[in-house]
Amino acid sequence: MQQSVEIFGHLPDGRAVERVTLRAGALSVKLLCWGAILQDLRFGELDYSLTQGSASLGPYLDTMRYHGPIIGPVVNRITGAKAQIGDKTHMFEANQTPNICLHSGATGSYQQLWHLQDMQPDRATLTLEMPDGQGGFPGNRQITATFALLPEARLRLTISAKSDAPTLFNFANHSYWNLDGTDSYAGHILEIAADNFLPTTAHMTPTGDIVPTNGTKYDFRTPRPVSAHAPEFDTNFCLSQTAQVLRPVLELTGQSGVKMRMSTTETGMQVYDARDTEKPYSALAFEAQSWPDAPNHSTFPSILYRADVAYHQITEWQFSKN
Repeated sequence: MQQSVEIFGHLPDGRAVERVTLRAGALSVKLLCWGAILQDLRFGELDYSLTQGSASLGPYLDTMRYHGPIIGPVVNRITGAKAQIGDKTHMFEANQTPNICLHSGATGSYQQLWHLQDMQPDRATLTLEMPDGQGGFPGNRQITATFALLPEARLRLTISAKSDAPTLFNFANHSYWNLDGTDSYAGHILEIAADNFLPTTAHMTPTGDIVPTNGTKYDFRTPRPVSAHAPEFDTNFCLSQTAQVLRPVLELTGQSGVKMRMSTTETGMQVYDARDTEKPYSALAFEAQSWPDAPNHSTFPSILYRADVAYHQITEWQFSKN
């Protein structure tokens, strides 16, 4: 087992951004303290990263700000850019038209410098303090993220959070995956253990309906190939109504024979096809999270946490090759 830490770059205000490299067994990962980004993941003897990343810091401040970070305190969209918490309506940044808060706005955890609290040969723990009112979200909040390399080529991410006031929590890693090292995910085989999905409006916010996947283009309970536009993805797959023990929910297999099995405790899996990135349809983002826009839909799993209730989630990726 090996680990290292180095300066990856500097922010416009001069602060240094560290990069942590962990190695154990068949896996090697590089993590950035900026946004708690999973920058690079190598498996076995493959000469390419299975997740998309940038070799320099600049793109992570701009066009690649959603490539690999932990996004919170609320990932995905909030219609109306507001939510009722207790007896108060809290207003958030409306950074998507029309009047939608996407990924908690510009002050979300993905655009923050996390602190490297602890590093061991097979794991690293990053922490972040988010003050009351940042981005419009209440409570002084402490977030902890631990990346750990485990036997059988597994990477586990554990995210915990607490607040001194009622608040909203829904974090997710936002990595893009292509298991072949190619310019397109076409030909990958996808399987998702979801009986339902959330249809969306023209602005990609949930309509409020919960629709069975059976007989639709979003039925991936049996593995089948995907490609650009077939189907289009910016879609939440409903895994459960409540958080569960860690269980496998998704498998992606490349034409190279590389397979990624994803497990999570979360109630949903958002799949996005990278259509609006610099490299459209080059990779797939899998975001293990609670269902989007939950404050506006009483039938969705709640993301409201009291001050005395801690947030906790686990997501795990396991890699193999045929």
